[in-house]
Amino acid sequence: MHPVAKALWFIEVRLGDALTLDHIADASEMTRFSLSRLFSVTTGWPVMRYVRARRLTRAAYALADGAPDILGVALDAGYGSHEAFTRAFSDAFGITPEQLRARRHLDGLRLVEPLRMKEIEFVTLPAPRFETPAPLLIAGMSDRFTFATNEGIPALWQVFGPHIGHVPDQVNDVTYGVCCNPDGDGGFEYIAGVEVTRRDRLPTSFRCVEIPSVRFAVFEHKGHISTIHKTVYTIWHQWLPQSGLQAADAPDFERYSADFDPVTGTGTLEIWIPVQG
Repeated sequence: MHPVAKALWFIEVRLGDALTLDHIADASEMTRFSLSRLFSVTTGWPVMRYVRARRLTRAAYALADGAPDILGVALDAGYGSHEAFTRAFSDAFGITPEQLRARRHLDGLRLVEPLRMKEIEFVTLPAPRFETPAPLLIAGMSDRFTFATNEGIPALWQVFGPHIGHVPDQVNDVTYGVCCNPDGDGGFEYIAGVEVTRRDRLPTSFRCVEIPSVRFAVFEHKGHISTIHKTVYTIWHQWLPQSGLQAADAPDFERYSADFDPVTGTGTLEIWIPVQG
C-alpha cells in the first residue's frame, strides 16, 4: 500500500483519538518530514490541517443529526473547550454549532469527505547514484513554504542571487536549495544557499543548516527547471516506494552546478534524497 494511502486509512480509523503527526508518520512507516512532503503533494492538504477538517466535518454530521451535547462533540473533535470548538467550526463553515444543530441540514457547508488516492502520472527517471558525503554547512536566505504552495521559492533565489560569491567563507559557486525544519501543518523551511566553512561571520539575516553525513540517492533532473516538480513527484511517489528504502530523517536538497543558469534553465541540477535501509 502507498504510504499516503496508509496515512489516509490510519487517520480515518483513529480520527477520534489523540492523533499527532508522529502517530500518523509511524503508522505510515515514514519520517515526519517525508510524510508531510508526500501527503501535501499528493492531496493538496497539510496532514494535520486535513485531520482537523475531517474532525470538523464529522462534528457537523453529528450536529445536523441533533447531537444533544455540543461540548461532547467538541471533545470528540479534539477541542478542549466549547469556545475553541465554536471558533474553529465557525471559521470552517460560517455558522456556529448551535445554528447547525437548530437547522438540522448540511446544505451549503464545505465539508471535507475522506480522501482517496488518485492515479499519478510519472516521468522517466534516470537511475540514481548513491553518495555519503561529509557533513555540509549551508548558509543563505530562507523562508517558510508548504509543499502545495511553494511559488515563492524562485523569488527567494532572486533575492539571494546577488550574494553568491560574496558570502563569508563560501566554499565554491555550487548552490543548494535545502528543505528542512517541517512543522505539523505541512510547512517547511527552504534555504537558498551555498556551502560555507563556518557560521560565525555570516550576516545576521542569513540562516545556516548542517546537513549530516548520511546516505543520499542522487537524481539528475532532466529538462527545464520549471518541470522539477515532476521529477520530485516521481522520486517520492514511485521510485522511493519501489526501492525498498526509506527516507532518512535529514534534509533533502537540490544541488545546482556552478554553471547552472536559472534564466535559461541549463546546467546540472541534482536532487539529493536521504535514504536508509
